[in-house]
Amino acid sequence: MIRRISPDDRAEYIKMAKDFYSSDAVCHSVPPCHFEGTFTELMRSQEYAEAYVMEYRKRIAGYALLAKTFSQEAGGMVVWIEELYVKPEYREHGLGHAFFKFLKEHLPQNTKRLRLEVESSNQRAVSLYRQLGFQDLEYLQMFRDI
Repeated sequence: MIRRISPDDRAEYIKMAKDFYSSDAVCHSVPPCHFEGTFTELMRSQEYAEAYVMEYRKRIAGYALLAKTFSQEAGGMVVWIEELYVKPEYREHGLGHAFFKFLKEHLPQNTKRLRLEVESSNQRAVSLYRQLGFQDLEYLQMFRDI
């Protein structure tokens, strides 16, 4: 089962987010206050971000964090799959595939593109995403914190 995150999920979400950012799926950690800030935003509105909880046999098995943006290049709304985390004990149960099927059925109608980032060393995730039709972008991504 996949459902929208709720206020009751706070502790579990923050624990999973910490686990995600402690894993080799990301190239660096983030300050714990970011998890709290994100959860606060998720509870405030769905304007910029949404999160979903994946359950397996009535137990929380993972989460997905989405962000929304507009892209002239894509011709409209882009939904970024910011984070997709499945707890280790629930991997290999089809939750990633199930999430993408759910997402396809629940995307806003004006969505023109899905986008995500993946560490090149995370070959299981790369394989899943390519299997689902995602393509590599040749952009060098850059950022500057403010």
